Amino acid sequence: MNLVFAVPAAGVLALIFAFIKASWVNKQDAGNETMREIASRIQEGAMAFLKREYTVLAGFVAVVAVLLAGANMSGENQSPIIAASFVVGAMASGLAGFIGMRIATNANVRTTQAATKGLPQALQVAFSGGTVMGMAVVGLALLGLGSLFLVYSGVFGTDSHGIQTVLNVITGFSMGASSIALFARVGGGIYTKAADVGADLVGKVEAGLPEDDPRNPAVIADNVGDNVGDVAGMGADLFESYVGAIIGAMVLGYGFQSAHDGDLNPIILPMLIAAAGIICSILGTFVVRTKEGGNPQHALDAGAFGAAGVMAVLTFVLAKFLWPEAGTSVVDGVGAGQTVLWWQVGAATVVGLGVGVLIGLITAYYCSMGKKPVNSIAEQSSTGSATNIIAGLGVGMESTAIPVLLIAIGVVAANYFAGLYGVGIAALGMLSTTGIQLAVDAYGPIADNAGGIAEMSHQEPHVRERTDTLDAVGNTTAAIGKGFAIGSAAMTALALFAAFMQQSGIMAIDISKPVVMAGLFLGGMLPFLFSSMAMSAVGEAAMDMIQEVRRQFREIPGLLEGTARPDTARCVAISTDAAIKKMVVPGGMAVVTPVAIGFLFGSEALGGLLAGVTVSGVLMAIFMSNAGGAWDNAKKSFEGDGFKMPNGDMVKKGTDQHAAAVVGDTVGDPFKDTAGPSLNILVKLMSVVALVIAPLLTIHGLFNL
Repeated sequence: MNLVFAVPAAGVLALIFAFIKASWVNKQDAGNETMREIASRIQEGAMAFLKREYTVLAGFVAVVAVLLAGANMSGENQSPIIAASFVVGAMASGLAGFIGMRIATNANVRTTQAATKGLPQALQVAFSGGTVMGMAVVGLALLGLGSLFLVYSGVFGTDSHGIQTVLNVITGFSMGASSIALFARVGGGIYTKAADVGADLVGKVEAGLPEDDPRNPAVIADNVGDNVGDVAGMGADLFESYVGAIIGAMVLGYGFQSAHDGDLNPIILPMLIAAAGIICSILGTFVVRTKEGGNPQHALDAGAFGAAGVMAVLTFVLAKFLWPEAGTSVVDGVGAGQTVLWWQVGAATVVGLGVGVLIGLITAYYCSMGKKPVNSIAEQSSTGSATNIIAGLGVGMESTAIPVLLIAIGVVAANYFAGLYGVGIAALGMLSTTGIQLAVDAYGPIADNAGGIAEMSHQEPHVRERTDTLDAVGNTTAAIGKGFAIGSAAMTALALFAAFMQQSGIMAIDISKPVVMAGLFLGGMLPFLFSSMAMSAVGEAAMDMIQEVRRQFREIPGLLEGTARPDTARCVAISTDAAIKKMVVPGGMAVVTPVAIGFLFGSEALGGLLAGVTVSGVLMAIFMSNAGGAWDNAKKSFEGDGFKMPNGDMVKKGTDQHAAAVVGDTVGDPFKDTAGPSLNILVKLMSVVALVIAPLLTIHGLFNL
């Protein structure tokens, strides 16, 4: 048990490193007065949105906490303290988002100023800002989880009965994190895409303004949206994936004979693997360096893949040191009787790491400029918006094949090595270096904002060129980050699904039973309904934004000539109002549905629901995220030096082909930044809710079908 103290200690280490990086960023030059004033407006809009969102979520957290406490007042291995875990998880997730938002809105203008000196300096500031986000997420996750485990172990004991109660109660931490993540992702996605669509369709296509032109009233809202969607939203997303993977593996660890005999190492090992991942992530940040004229992508890849390589070695060391020397056999749940050795645990973790890296590389291929998929979309822009959209849909659908094949191979291989515990450990292996993975991802919106500030403050062309170089890489890292998050969601959801079966006492789920098949169909439908709600919300908010931008161009004298200032606050308010109102129903649906199905139709029907939503949700998420990323970079292919068509013509920005690509990118925006990334949280949140309520369910439910 003494080893568990290393878990919150690693969390504290990550937070200290985040504080050091944040202090360094804040000391950098923030540029001239115009730059600082623009950055201030972006930060004010971002923090105002976060304040309103958290105010709404505070009420949700309070209501759910009371219901959780009431439902767990009595019963074997249950305790109302689960409500405290839920609140702590929600607060930690919210705090991680706040920290990331604050540093991102401080780093953006400093990245612009650093770009006046050179590309290496700009990369360093932007990546340092992202590092704060990454370290805040993993630090708060392990500090919260490790501390709760130590406290609950002292309260309930560490014998077989006590540790099962500890695991039941601590699942509330994951549910709190997942709930906040879903609302943050959906709300942030609606906000950012409503602004982005309005800025693009009216400002760029209709008025012919450049990207981030200060005359465009929606530009500030668009830049705010980059932060609320891709910083706070992605941070909350990976926070709950990270916590869910750890807790899922811990619950499965209780199924081993050694855990029943008092050796808790199979339960503790997932937390220690995550703690080692923090050290690897910190080391990886020191590798991210580039030279003037260099490719920032290579620097970011070196840090992320280098950390993963070191982590693979450390995993075997931890497994050798902590696992029972003669191995231990599964006694509870699916796979009972299988004996697992230390090296098999290490191998399962490396399987997860490898699958995560490969999914990232495949995603990069489908979403990167210069690669065949993106080029094919750009080429088909020559015949208009319709063919551009058809090509993007085709690329998105095709891009599901290899990632799903990799996930399937990973699940089978991890199960072969260490049973369902191996699947849980593989999911954790994929997420073990979340600290640097999220740093790479959060770097993207900082670089994007830096380009916007450069344009709005009328910097020299070479400054915008440098920020565009960072931003182009940021689009790819964002696509990789989304692919990584979706891949980890699939593995984590399966681990949580296995943990749910173990906690509810189900040995198998028979899909020939009508009630299970009904649950399977319902689960398969939910991602489509959820995506529809998210897409419709973006569309409705975008219509309001488009009308407002057109009104300002029409009614404010001198706006298009640059002699008058736009009313950017009104556009920020439109996005904020839409996001807050429209996030409630889809978010609530994700929490209520598994509870209703579980209590009305039983745990077997709920198992069918989880299976359906996992398969359908993962496929939809990959398709939508990759199609959107490919559309985005197809548009960017025409910008800068232009795109070379198969006939040899060089097509540049401002042409009909570019306009068609802008329309395609606008369609892809809610795909990649609202519905797509929100789906992986839907999948995990429903699995976490099922795990939390598992001890309260019967096999057949109230209707006894």
